[in-house]
Amino acid sequence: MVSWSGHIVPAIVTVALWFVATGLIAWADNRERASFSRSLMVGSLAGIGGLVVILIASLSVEVWAVYLAFIGALMVWGWHELAFLTGAAAGPRRGLADPGLTGLARFRQAAATVMHHEVALAVTGLLLVSLSWDVPNQIGAMVFVLMFAMRLISKINLFIGVPNTSAEMLPEHLSYLKSYFGPRRMTLTLALSIAGIAAAAAWFAGLALAAPAGSAAMVGASLMATLALLGVLEHLFLALPFRDGMLWGWALPQRRPAGARRERP
Repeated sequence: MVSWSGHIVPAIVTVALWFVATGLIAWADNRERASFSRSLMVGSLAGIGGLVVILIASLSVEVWAVYLAFIGALMVWGWHELAFLTGAAAGPRRGLADPGLTGLARFRQAAATVMHHEVALAVTGLLLVSLSWDVPNQIGAMVFVLMFAMRLISKINLFIGVPNTSAEMLPEHLSYLKSYFGPRRMTLTLALSIAGIAAAAAWFAGLALAAPAGSAAMVGASLMATLALLGVLEHLFLALPFRDGMLWGWALPQRRPAGARRERP
């Protein structure tokens, strides 16, 4: 039986935090570049605070601790996303793709644009897993690892090629990343990605339905299931003609055409 407190509320909380957090990060990394240092300082404090929150919450199996660990993981994730989208931690390559490159050479060049970010995410994920290995509440590490896996899958699909490469939320200083996207096409990789993440969502949903009513296990599994469903939605956006700005237009500035942009000394 579906529980309001054990299934519905966690789903609402996950969707609300996903929507607001994504919008805030889009707003911060699309502002003037002079504001990036302040944004990164605030983001770093939030990320460190999120890590502390995860460590504190990991010692308890109460429902409040599950929510706290979930929020802490999003804070740490948001820190990494802000660092990437402001360009502070992207990769050693900061230019357009060389035309004509194919195969492994193209992959190496594309990987060099995001290498620092991916390594930072992997190291953080390993840190959280190691810190959460023997603790009663492992939601913080699970949330971060799930988000890392889904983000890595989406980047691979963009490199191979997807039907919809709309990237309205990508800031202008990272627009060169679009040159590494593959051709607009539907691939088996994208279809399998959607199916795989949907299967993970179904597995977590099954755990949530089987858990004792009102328990921390039920809430935690519901949070993970909803997060995975959002991952399915984001990958469906890659397959369908959907504009990012339809959801987060409120967070994006009105960009002027390139020809109308003022040149700064």
